[in-house]
Amino acid sequence: MKILLKQVTVADPLSPFNGSVKDILISNGIIEKIDGSLEADGEATTITGLTVSPGWVDIFSHFCDPGLEYRETLESGAAAAAAGGYTQVFVVPNTNPLVDNKSQVEYIVQKSKALPVKIHPLGAVTKGIEGKELAEMYDMQSNGAVAFSDGILPVQSAGLMLKALQYVKAFNGVVIQVPVDKSIGQYGLMNEGIISTRLGLPGMPAIAEELIIQRDIELLKYTGSKLHITGVSTAKGLSLIAAAKEQGLEITCSVAPYQVFFCDEDLQEYDTNLKVNPPLRTRQDMLALREGVKSGLIDCIASHHIPQNWDSKTCEFEYAKNGMLSLQTAYAAVNTAIPGLSSNRLVELFSTKSRSIFNLPLATINEGATAELTLFAGDEKFTLQKKDIKSKSYNSPFILQQLSGRVAGIISKGNIIINE
Repeated sequence: MKILLKQVTVADPLSPFNGSVKDILISNGIIEKIDGSLEADGEATTITGLTVSPGWVDIFSHFCDPGLEYRETLESGAAAAAAGGYTQVFVVPNTNPLVDNKSQVEYIVQKSKALPVKIHPLGAVTKGIEGKELAEMYDMQSNGAVAFSDGILPVQSAGLMLKALQYVKAFNGVVIQVPVDKSIGQYGLMNEGIISTRLGLPGMPAIAEELIIQRDIELLKYTGSKLHITGVSTAKGLSLIAAAKEQGLEITCSVAPYQVFFCDEDLQEYDTNLKVNPPLRTRQDMLALREGVKSGLIDCIASHHIPQNWDSKTCEFEYAKNGMLSLQTAYAAVNTAIPGLSSNRLVELFSTKSRSIFNLPLATINEGATAELTLFAGDEKFTLQKKDIKSKSYNSPFILQQLSGRVAGIISKGNIIINE
């Protein structure tokens, strides 16, 4: 199969063609030629214009398969990922059965082979995600687990977190932690503050996040291991991570797209699609996160794509479950909330930094390289329609919102998938 990209802008800091407008000829999944003007011999799928970057990687999504397929499946999740510009996705282990052993890792790895997007399982840190004893991490890593996390139920025990950080050092692994201390504000429905008081909703204080970040930094300092904090939502949490980086610790972090787009003020209509964990924080926190994205302190964007079925969101705010769809709108949300980000910074946030942190093969736009690419138009505006959603669930606050930055498609596994 031949694909000809005509007059595309190359966005890849690792490529000698970075920043230039080129024609790119792809044959059977390999970049055959890059030049100012090319023609394909025989039939070829031709795409004109756009910006092309190495394929995007998401490090925190819930595809709900196996066991929760009424919310999402590996197939529908892969379709949503492709529509959002992603060629690789890490999926959390909070399924039924849980991904806490090599058999469940193998299930996802094998099923992923037939899908247009490469899906990497995150292995559970603890057996049954119960926080009582370590899971079989070495076996899971040997069979394809890309990193380790208890997903949406973060590790609460300092002792177990310490052991996990020590254990993954044997194979240069990374532990991913969502910073939530469930013993503080465990009944909180949103950020604790003026807005929660005004709405009469119990709050989750920022200290519930900051204590876990501080604790895990101390454990990281003791073990000399690798830690990734995802879903950082407070300015102080971000400053703690910045200080740890300055000390030379191997700590990285990511934010969800909606954390730089919304704040707790947006909850005044009780939109259950905005009920997430960690919760949307204050406007000051949101602005601090935006600055962290601009400065490079925040390493990458993690979608925190958590599909929920209709019943779990169409109810009183108190009873609604946490999470929103995010894969299809991640790039547009960040691009809209933080206009003016350079192409190089966007590629770092969505592709190259994730690959570096989690030891994935680097993708680059050069002759002879495998074509794993994302095609997008940064200045193009669009409005998300419900009919355009590829997920099985529809819990997105972005429906009918105008966003800036359209993903045109991906080239992955030798195929091209173009968004209509």
